[in-house]
Parts: sequence; structure tokens; C-alpha cells
Amino acid sequence: MQTAPDRAALLPVPLLILLGVLASTPLWLAQVGLYQYLALEVMIWMLFALGYNLMLGYTGLPSFGHGAFFGVGAYAFGLLQQRVWGNLWFDLGGAVLATAVAAALVGLCVSHKRGIYFALLTIAFGQVFWFVSIKWHSVTGGEDGLLNIRRPVLDLGVAAFDLKSNDALFYFCLALFAVVVMALWRLVHSPFGRILSAIKQNELRAAFVGHNVWLYKWVSFTIASGVAGLAGAMFAMAQQSAYPNVMSLHSSGFVVMMVLVGGGLVSFWGPAIGALFFILARDVLGATTETWLLWYGLLFVVLVMWKPEGIAGIWQAAMQRRRNTTPAASNAAAAPAPKEALHGPV
Repeated sequence: MQTAPDRAALLPVPLLILLGVLASTPLWLAQVGLYQYLALEVMIWMLFALGYNLMLGYTGLPSFGHGAFFGVGAYAFGLLQQRVWGNLWFDLGGAVLATAVAAALVGLCVSHKRGIYFALLTIAFGQVFWFVSIKWHSVTGGEDGLLNIRRPVLDLGVAAFDLKSNDALFYFCLALFAVVVMALWRLVHSPFGRILSAIKQNELRAAFVGHNVWLYKWVSFTIASGVAGLAGAMFAMAQQSAYPNVMSLHSSGFVVMMVLVGGGLVSFWGPAIGALFFILARDVLGATTETWLLWYGLLFVVLVMWKPEGIAGIWQAAMQRRRNTTPAASNAAAAPAPKEALHGPV
């Protein structure tokens, strides 16, 4: 018989709600003065942040150069399309594979480190990727970026669909988003995910009980980077180009802020909340002032100092207070203690 956690792992209700809201955006987004591309961008960054949280929130690995793998996925998709084969599935699969291989090689160098040393190494490798993307003009296009990336036709064998419109591309990316997020959900609720949590809590103890800590950290790093590569490939399709700025240090910082603001340290869904909050804040504040990042940074500092658990932590605390103030909870607190509790068994 399945336990409640097992059933939750099979059917995450928040995912169904999130997919329902995202799928309905073409019906109401224009009504509130926003554009459909915004929903597509939000979903791509949600995927990026949820994958990154496998490292930060579940394994405790603070990577500050993770934007490099987002960029590798974007460039790999464009290069495969323009120089090898313009097939959608081949280009997407190749982008994820290329990113995972790059991350696996980097992981060989960083996975034996922890804490600030791990973070500094990821920054260094991230800057290497960014520098290469700017200087290797014959491949990446340099500062101009890789242009003219097409949105290939979605060929399902029995039918083919054109992805040139933002709506069509949105629904295709939504299907990929659902599959990958469900896979991440099952992963963190599996024995593998529990070992990652044990490594986050105490790496030495996890090693003492027999777990190969280095290997688990390396796998976590590689999987999270592969998800970043998929998000980067989707972003390249959305923008029909790939630019070096997605590999820059500030882009890597964006995904860290999304996870922390959303509450990825206490909730699987926190990064999705943080991505939505960040993109909306960027557009709303950006329409008001050119120094929007300054005001967002101040908001980030205030939130982290007041509630380090982020928006998800605020929600969880509010739900806990609500449960504690229900009549049933009040009656249970006011009820006298049973004799066994006062005098022992009688």
C-alpha cells in the first residue's frame, strides 16, 4: 500500500495548478495588457531555476556560474541547427547532451570541493565559458551572438506543427516543461533525492554511512546543468538567437536570486515562484525606472533579512499559523492531558 508521501510524489497538485495557469495564459494575458512572450520567458526561467535548485536547495551546492550551462545549451542548439541538421528533436537532444558533457567535465574539477571553494570554482569556469563565447568569433559570432536561429517544425510522425508563432512555441515548451518538472519532482522524492538532502545536511556523515558523496554531487551537478541546457535551447528558440550575456556573471546571479527569493531552500516550488516574481518585477520596475535592478536588489536584501526562507517560507508560516488557530487545534490545546501523560500508565 502506498503512503501519503508516495502518492504526493506521483501526483504533485501544485504542478497541475501551475500547468493550468500557464496553459490558460493565451486566454487572459492580453486582457491585462501583457504579451504572450512574457509567459514563455517566465516558463523558461522557471525550468532553469527548478533545475538549479537540485544543486542549491537539495544538495547544498552554491554554484554562481550556472548561467554558463544555460548559454551552452542555447549556442549548442543554434550551432547544431545551422551546421549539422535542422531537426527539432536532434537539436534539442544534442543541446542537452552537449551541456551535460560540458558540466560533467567541469564537475570532475569542482565536485570534490564544498562551500565557498565550490562557489568560487563555478564562478571561474563560468567566466571561462563567457570569455570563449565572446572571443571565438568564427563559431559563436562573438559579441554579436549567434543569429538567425529558426524555430524548427515539430514533426510527430503522424502530424507536423509550425512553431513560428509565440503561442505554438509556448505550448510545445509547456509540454517539455511538464515532463522535466515531473521528472525532477520524482527525483527529489526518490532515494537518490534523500541522499542529496543528507549530503546537504552533513556531507561528512553522509560519507561515513557509506555514500559516495563525490559521485552524488557530480551527478547532481550534471543533471542540473542538463536542465539548464534544455532551458537555454528553449530560450534560443524563443529569441531566435544566442548571446554571450546569458553566460555572464549577472545572469548566473539572477537564477540564484530567483531560488532564494522564491524559497527554494524550503520548497520544491519556490524557484518557480521566484522566477515569476523576478520577471514581473523586472518588467514592472523596468517600465518605471532604468535602475530597476537597484530597487530589486534592495527588495531582495530586505526579504532575505526578514524571511530567509523566501516567499514559499512566508506562505508556509501563514498556513502553519492558520492551522494553529483553527477550532480543532484550539480545543486540542485546551483539553486536559490524559492520565497516562500526568501519572504514567494506570
